[in-house]
Amino acid sequence: MATRATRPATQLAAFVLHHYDWSESSLILDLFTREQGRQAVVAKGAKRPYSQMRAVLLPFQRLQVSLGKPPKAEAGEGAGEVQTLRAAEWAGGQAMLTGAALFSGFYLNELLMKLLARGDPHPALFDLYAQTLPALASADENDTQAALRAFEVLLLKAIGLLPDLGLVTLTQEDIRLDQHYAIRSEAGVTAPRAGDAALSGPQLIGLQAALEHGSLAALQQACAPALPELKAILRGLLHYHLGSPVLRTRQVMLDVQSLDRQLDR
Repeated sequence: MATRATRPATQLAAFVLHHYDWSESSLILDLFTREQGRQAVVAKGAKRPYSQMRAVLLPFQRLQVSLGKPPKAEAGEGAGEVQTLRAAEWAGGQAMLTGAALFSGFYLNELLMKLLARGDPHPALFDLYAQTLPALASADENDTQAALRAFEVLLLKAIGLLPDLGLVTLTQEDIRLDQHYAIRSEAGVTAPRAGDAALSGPQLIGLQAALEHGSLAALQQACAPALPELKAILRGLLHYHLGSPVLRTRQVMLDVQSLDRQLDR
């Protein structure tokens, strides 16, 4: 009797965004892969002390992984839902993030998990994520904040939620150098209302030029002069599309900061 040929494993570049306990010995991983976007995979036996994958499946480290469909999926039941992690190897990267940089890294991971659909590849965004991680550990807080704002901008653009920053959205008129503008989720680039965070015309034009140029360093540089305004604007856009006022990682960071202030009294 003929037997079904084993389906070959798929080789992917990946980062671990999050993991969940699946059993006493195994994990469910949320992976951000370059070739297939976000994927849910089961890492059988990964929690065992002698597992080769245990020391590899860490956040913020670039991996080379081999995935294969579980038996039921190969038979046509639940295909495309959860794949099996057959192998994982470290593919080079940086030292583990610590302190505030760790919170920033998990913040980016939470954004990716909540805003990217499973199975929707974004290879350019994957590369930009990999380039952003080292900047989170910068000793210069402004550099770190510029890196965060630039990635937020790029993520919104990648999923089609960022308007053209060189035009007034409703009229399609060019941005004027002598005006200030708000960016609102329901209206795009528009005239600011009282209390709105606003960017100057030159700042918006600089951001759009950096986006069109495609350089992450250029975009980070364009973000630097308007960090407080951009933070407020991007937070409003992200919260609107997430449907949540506070992300989990941000709430944890606020709780830690509050605890630190209490201990310093």
